[in-house]
Amino acid sequence: MKTETTIQGLSASLSPARSARKIIGFVPTMGNLHEGHLNLVREARKLCDVVVVSIFVNPIQFGPNEDFENYPRTLEHDSHLLADVGCDIVFAPSVEQMYGNKPRFTNISVSDITNDLCGLQRPGHFDGVAVVVTKLFNIVQPNFAFFGQKDYQQLAVIRQFVRDLNIPLEVIGVPITRAEDGLALSSRNGYLTEEQRKIAPSIFQSLKAAEQELHNGVSLVEVLENIKHTLTQAGFIVDYVEARTPELQKIEAFNQNVILFVAAKLGTTRLIDNVQVKYTA
Repeated sequence: MKTETTIQGLSASLSPARSARKIIGFVPTMGNLHEGHLNLVREARKLCDVVVVSIFVNPIQFGPNEDFENYPRTLEHDSHLLADVGCDIVFAPSVEQMYGNKPRFTNISVSDITNDLCGLQRPGHFDGVAVVVTKLFNIVQPNFAFFGQKDYQQLAVIRQFVRDLNIPLEVIGVPITRAEDGLALSSRNGYLTEEQRKIAPSIFQSLKAAEQELHNGVSLVEVLENIKHTLTQAGFIVDYVEARTPELQKIEAFNQNVILFVAAKLGTTRLIDNVQVKYTA
């Protein structure tokens, strides 16, 4: 496995694969990797001849009160994990390598689907994601790019601008990786105390209970209220409990496939999760 820190170095490393028309898979990350990230690499490995993983903590997707400086940077540990699951090239650029020294006047902004859910609490976040992911797509030029469904809104935003801007690649969403007790794996889980970690799986449990209620004919409005009540009782501060179509449009009744979204805080740790509920007439 190679590690490249410059755009030029990465291009040189990928040149033989491009000449041989090999299929290139790409997994963008901010490092601090867990099993969820590694599953993205495993999925890429199944479909692609060459797998590139980027590790880049992107400053422009952090808000003013979000801790860019203290975000864990664990490149050496991450590299060992990636070598074990068959990554071919790690791309670990500096901020200067990605953004240069001159001011950036170009922004990429996906409207409508970024206005609520996580976008409401984190203004500008998805613009920062859209810019860095577009830059990485241009640098790596993969055939396939792999993203986890835990950050479903992010996945929808990326799919939208790939379609709108005719970026020639396919975006693949990979199902959420969960701990045995159902908690969605996240780099943030490490911030939970032992006591909070025991409570955290209530999010997934409440979503699964909601899925059952919907199939039993309980109204969508009531189901969302039940999730909110359950989580508040368990000690969460609920940010939002929402239902959306798979394209992130608002939905008032369970008359098509629906995705249930939760964001809630345990102490200072904000956790998100979602479950897709299939509609059967």
